[in-house]
Amino acid sequence: MSKVQIMSVVGSAVPEPLRELGLLACWYLMQDGVAISGPFTSLLAAQALSQSRDVHNMCA
Repeated sequence: MSKVQIMSVVGSAVPEPLRELGLLACWYLMQDGVAISGPFTSLLAAQALSQSRDVHNMCA
């Protein structure tokens, strides 16, 4: 099974609805170069899901 990684994006790569809220960065959970969850508005939220059993069920 491939490792789940956290990817951050900034600036214009942030989805427009989040930029409209004033957010300049967001985070995604990635596996094999594909986003499997996100965007998250905080790194802590992305880390919490990446360490939970739920993310491993999403990948199965």
